[in-house]
Amino acid sequence: MQEESAQIQATTVADPSIDPLVQQELDDLASRISEKVLPEELRFKIERMLKHLRRAAHSSSYAEEYERTAKYIEWALAVPWQEKSEDVLDLERAKKVFEEHHYGMQEIKDRILEYMAILQFQKQSVAAGKADSVRAPILLLVGLVGTGKTTFAYSIAEALGREIIRVPFGGMGSARDLRGQSRLHLEAEPGLVIKGLTQAKTRNPVMLLDEIDRVSEDARMDIMGVLVELLDPNQNHSFTDHYLDFPVDLSEVLFIATANNTRHIATAVYDRMEHLTMPSYTDEEKIHIARRYVMPKMLAEAGMNKDTIVFSDDVWMNMVRPLGFDSGIRTLERTLKGVVAKSARLMLEQGLDKVVITEENVRYFLPSY
Repeated sequence: MQEESAQIQATTVADPSIDPLVQQELDDLASRISEKVLPEELRFKIERMLKHLRRAAHSSSYAEEYERTAKYIEWALAVPWQEKSEDVLDLERAKKVFEEHHYGMQEIKDRILEYMAILQFQKQSVAAGKADSVRAPILLLVGLVGTGKTTFAYSIAEALGREIIRVPFGGMGSARDLRGQSRLHLEAEPGLVIKGLTQAKTRNPVMLLDEIDRVSEDARMDIMGVLVELLDPNQNHSFTDHYLDFPVDLSEVLFIATANNTRHIATAVYDRMEHLTMPSYTDEEKIHIARRYVMPKMLAEAGMNKDTIVFSDDVWMNMVRPLGFDSGIRTLERTLKGVVAKSARLMLEQGLDKVVITEENVRYFLPSY
């Protein structure tokens, strides 16, 4: 294989029969292959493909095969085969991150901190040579719409210091979306799992499998079959994407799945995950969240000072229940976003320094349904 690699390097001498731009592309690929840390079998495979590209470049009808092969090499080089981020397993820092972004949910926070403690012991075991690798937990966050499942996954990634990639399952209509399609097909590409790794540029990101209960009914069985392979520690160390056609180690990826309910999740998938139920919010909790988290964020996004909009204490119930009770805070966020927009217009049109919302004028700021 070293002789083969040496031959590849030797062919970087300019060939007058090849278009200079194509020659530059081939030389760039050869340089990137030599610099990239790759599995030896894959290196041998793509070096042979590069030799084939050089031969094809001499042909007047090479365009389609050239593009297909060059595209495959680009994807193979983009996968982080060895690159990984260092976990930040500081429980006190994680507590601060959770408190900064989430109110309440103490049981959920405690469970995540427990998982982080286990990861720290596993890491010490690997460093001592007592284990081969760290096995990340696989979490399933279940809760009604707006209860913070997705945002909590982002907070976990921030607490661990890992990159996060979101794979949306809502309406997914084919297992090929996850596993990719053979490169023999025109316009074929890797699936969302491999694309996620290339975006993260590390082999151990947090991968958010969002709304796994909302896939297309026709493709549910096939998609659940791929999920079993992704989430099973005995299989995900050699996940094979149809496009790459080469096993990729996903054992260090921290998978976090979300779902509104578990009714449409296959038993084999459910059994491989730790089930955490996201609680619904009470009115009092929503008011606290609105004051401490939502309004400061919306005012900052609107470029307004924190004292620009003032609420009387007796109007908050109107804000959290414009249409009655709901479990999450999305309706509350939409309501407050409207309040900010109406207030901004009033301030500009009437030359006001701030807006005070009271029982007398609150109806003006609430949405009309």
